[in-house]
This record gives sequence, structure tokens and C-alpha cells, in this order.
Amino acid sequence: MKQRSERKRVIKELLDLTDREFTDEELIHELVETTITKNSEQKEHLSFGQRASDAVAKFAGSWAFIFSFIAVMVVWMILNVLLKTKAFDAYPFILLNLVLSCIAAVQAPLIMMSQNRQEAKDRERAENDYKVNLKSELIVDDLHKKLDLVLENQKHLMRRLERLEQNSKE
Repeated sequence: MKQRSERKRVIKELLDLTDREFTDEELIHELVETTITKNSEQKEHLSFGQRASDAVAKFAGSWAFIFSFIAVMVVWMILNVLLKTKAFDAYPFILLNLVLSCIAAVQAPLIMMSQNRQEAKDRERAENDYKVNLKSELIVDDLHKKLDLVLENQKHLMRRLERLEQNSKE
């Protein structure tokens, strides 16, 4: 656990505040040895309210909710029209309007809470992607420089071999 926190501290320093003096090779080795990815899909401990808001948002955004809601409204209206004088909510359906308003008043904040939590997860994923991309970019850049150096050395060695061959022919 201590090593993990030390790695997190080092990578934060390397990626955010590169005040310490590192050679390029040391920096690359630190980056390669440090895992910066996070599993944003891991199960988190949710409170009852968070679980409820997620469930409401999931159900309220489904076709099942829309069809069941329309069915309940149609049954409510038909029942009250058929009961006429004995109806519990006569024609302008004032009680139905009150029920609809209460559902909307409770449902909207619950859905917004769920969306806020999802937005926080998305921000964390984006930050994680940025760090992974930055690490990859630094490592690829270092590999490119090393490959250029290898190619340059290969050219140098080829020239030396050609000179040696020419000298041996003479």
C-alpha cells in the first residue's frame, strides 16, 4: 500500500509538477514502472439515496415507464368518466394533475442527482484517459528518439564497414 501511494505521488509529480531534475531515461523508466490507469467501473459504495436515484433514473428513462404511465392515466380517466357522479376525481381530473405534479417534482431532482454522479464518473474517465495518453505519448516519443539514435549508429557503422572493405581491397 505504501509503495502504491509512493508511485501515485511520483506520477503526479512527473505529470503535473516536474520540479525535480530527471534525466530523460529516468523519467521514462519512472513512467513505465508506474501504473496510472484506474478502473472507473469498479463497484463503489452507494448510499440508499444514490441507489434510489439511479433506479428512478433508469426506470424513468425507459419505454416501460412511458407505457405504464400512459396506461395508468388512461385507466384513471376512463374509470372516473364511467363512475360519473361517484367518481373520486371528476372530469377536469384535478387529483390526477396533482399526482402528476408531485411525481414530476420528486422525479426531476432524483434524475439530476443520478446525472451528476454519472458526470463525475465521466470526468474521472476523461482524466484517466488523458494521463494514459500523456504517458503513451512520452514513451512513444522516447522510443522514436532511441530508434533515430539506433539508425544513426547503424549508418555510422555501415560507413565504417564500407571504409574497412575499401581498405582491405587496396
